[in-house]
Amino acid sequence: MSSAACEIQHIKKAVIYCRISTLAQVHKGHGLASQETRCREFARAKGYQVEKVFTDKAVSGGIIDRPGIQAALGHLKKNRNAGEYVLLIDDISRMARDIRAHLDLRDAIKEAGASLESPSIEFGEDSDSVLVENLLASVSQHQRQKGAEQTKNRMRARMMNGYYPFSPPLGYKSERISGRGKVMVRDEPLASIIAEALEGYACGRFETQGEVARHLKAQPEFPKNRYGEVTIEAVNRILTRPFYAGVIGKHEWGVSLREAQHEALITYETHCKIQERLAGHALAPARADISNDFILRGNVACASCGHPLTACWSKSKTGKKHAYYMCFKKGCTEYRKSIRRDAIEADFAELLSRLRPAREMVEIAFGMLQDVWDQLLARGAIQRLALNKNIRDAETQVQKLVARIVETESPSVIAAYEKKIAALESGLVLDREKLRDIGKPKKAFGEVFELALGFLANPQKLWDSGVIEHRQTVLKLAFAERPAYCRKRGFSNPEASLPFKALGAICGNGSLMAEREGFEPSVRLRAQRFSRPPRSTTPAPLRGSGGNSLQRREIQEGTARQ
Repeated sequence: MSSAACEIQHIKKAVIYCRISTLAQVHKGHGLASQETRCREFARAKGYQVEKVFTDKAVSGGIIDRPGIQAALGHLKKNRNAGEYVLLIDDISRMARDIRAHLDLRDAIKEAGASLESPSIEFGEDSDSVLVENLLASVSQHQRQKGAEQTKNRMRARMMNGYYPFSPPLGYKSERISGRGKVMVRDEPLASIIAEALEGYACGRFETQGEVARHLKAQPEFPKNRYGEVTIEAVNRILTRPFYAGVIGKHEWGVSLREAQHEALITYETHCKIQERLAGHALAPARADISNDFILRGNVACASCGHPLTACWSKSKTGKKHAYYMCFKKGCTEYRKSIRRDAIEADFAELLSRLRPAREMVEIAFGMLQDVWDQLLARGAIQRLALNKNIRDAETQVQKLVARIVETESPSVIAAYEKKIAALESGLVLDREKLRDIGKPKKAFGEVFELALGFLANPQKLWDSGVIEHRQTVLKLAFAERPAYCRKRGFSNPEASLPFKALGAICGNGSLMAEREGFEPSVRLRAQRFSRPPRSTTPAPLRGSGGNSLQRREIQEGTARQ
């Protein structure tokens, strides 16, 4: 064998490994490219032939199970008999920032038949070299731990001041504001979509998490998973985050619940209502068969057996599809007898058209709500005193419990005290929010009750909108129970829900309140309703079924007029 061939055979082959723990290192001059350049210069000076470069991006040096380093070890093991190999690293901290991880990787490199070299340190097997290597590995570990501690302390301090230091939750984005640093701000339209979902679940507009998921899926701007779905898990994360109520806290860091510096989507009171509903209801998956194709499915009962009607498509001999509702209750006289979809849905629309009180009765209901609204505002001073007392008492209890924790050594007693403190702090946040907002409604009276009164005045209008959520709202709120339907006779006279029942009694027209032809209120009734003297702001208890004596006289006059 010639001398040139022997020289080629003994050339060492090198494998380069580079790692960055954060993507920001790329911009600070400690990126992968700079590490690779240093290692290649070192290899050229040593006469090594570089075969491959393995990298890990944004991976901590405190762990061994990294894709890049494991791939490098795999390459060395695979070629352990193909020549003498060297693993090159820019610095000892690039391979590991943990003494145990460093030693385990050193053993793995040795088992693969390779050696470790770096332009920053000379590795050796003598005692002095091993001591220096272990010291440098320990220093690297200390730097990682110290950096983590400092980061945690800075984040904790931000939280103590009411700022959220983590990645922005869905519906928010981070913006740097002069003098305040990074602050979470609303990210529209996602923020408004999430707010609507939270408010809807709290008030019962969405009965289950499945309905919330279906509502969010219908919003084009809301992000979906790879299957185009919004999962129940994603909905539950949104429903359980106090962040959306403008409250933050982290028990593990000793940061109690407190008002945050970002704009809330809902009130903390609404958040508490959501948690109460979640605690009382099991997770419910979203049904795939709820759509406008068969909106009455499960919401209308069979008149013969009372079982909810189901629905399906049927294909004729010509191949044309026809939509039918039917009863699938075995033993029922109407079992599997088809009801044309157009017929039952037209009858239901006609039923809603009769569920409409006279305009004057809606005006009276509007006046009753206005009186209640005014009285609640007038009671603000009394409620403010009570809330201040509750806040002082709760703060005193928290101080006493903290003092007891310092004095006791029993872990179970400490845990019980901490649980009690957490409950008190949650109550404090709620009371402070009420104290801040009491007597200051966020919206005007008309804006708050506009949708509700519009629904009472004409539920058919909401139904005719065609929006599935609006239609489901009508189905839930219009009737006290499922309307029963007969193929031959249509809908029977169903029991209306409480608001319509009350207005129906006023109208003297039973449960269904179609306006009677020629009905007109007296001029005196109109004059009383719109020209009576200003209401007193003195709190007064409501009497009767709702409203004061003047309102009851109006109702009596209207009823007598009918």
